[in-house]
Amino acid sequence: MSRVAILGAGSWGTALAIVLSRTAHAHEVWLWTRDSNHAQSIWRSKENRKYLPGINVPAAIRISPSMAETLRGAAIVVGAMPSAHARKVYSAAADAIPAGAIVVSATKGLEPGTHARMSEVIASAVPEARIAVLSGPSFALEVAKGSPTAVVIASADVTLTADLLEQFAAPNFRLYGNDDVLGVELAGAMKNVIAIAAGMCQGLGLGANTLAALITRGLAEMARLAAALGARPETLSGLAGLGDLVLTCNGVLSRNRHVGMELAKGRSISEILAGMSGVAEGVDTAKPLLALARERNVELPISMQVEAILRGDQSPRAAIREIMERPQKKE
Repeated sequence: MSRVAILGAGSWGTALAIVLSRTAHAHEVWLWTRDSNHAQSIWRSKENRKYLPGINVPAAIRISPSMAETLRGAAIVVGAMPSAHARKVYSAAADAIPAGAIVVSATKGLEPGTHARMSEVIASAVPEARIAVLSGPSFALEVAKGSPTAVVIASADVTLTADLLEQFAAPNFRLYGNDDVLGVELAGAMKNVIAIAAGMCQGLGLGANTLAALITRGLAEMARLAAALGARPETLSGLAGLGDLVLTCNGVLSRNRHVGMELAKGRSISEILAGMSGVAEGVDTAKPLLALARERNVELPISMQVEAILRGDQSPRAAIREIMERPQKKE
């Protein structure tokens, strides 16, 4: 029995712990949270009442506030922390991660300030790690409930990818391999920003035509930047790109969509975030995303308007008007 250590006991980390406890490989699953009270609460109630209420956490899953205890002997380490905290967590974990361990990023975002992808953060903090990325259309609640879900495992090491496809396969949890790590990570980060815009459109009551146009042009925007940075265009039309974009822009469980809908009501971003228990990654991703685009001279009109709204320099209705009044062009 191999140990899988999951760093981050939010909704997604907890859902992954649950699904990995169901695999045919009978993993010894450990879930780390920095809050000892949170660890005790999950352990005693067999439920993550703070982030995933109503879902049973199997007794076989070990919950610990000790990073050293969680990582001891781990063959696979899964990072499920917010992107803004990733470097701090991986740096703190580095000495405790066993030599030769696989580190899988399950975080969809870019590091604020550096606009580094999570695989780059891991490579910097844990230089000896064998790195992979998990992404795709997957609401934590539905994964934890066992709803059929398909996601992507990406790594430059095809042998590692094949191993993880086998290790992570569980009932109703299907995985596809990909070696385009860049494309998978960019897609997972960018779709969150577009989802904020989708929420604004829905919050303004603009209808299905507007949402369809936004998703389509949002995907074009994502593919444009990804291609400029060296990713494969077909990755953006797969689960990590189009699949996750459609889910996040339409699903009622989407935190990024929720942020957009609340912004459309005239609420400030600080007020919205203060009332949320989870993280909306698109909020911190918009600025570093635009920095990447400027470096490659790539236009991201939707993301640019989202970032301006988050800064408080633009209103959602004015942003829609500016996008619609852009010069006509070939598709």
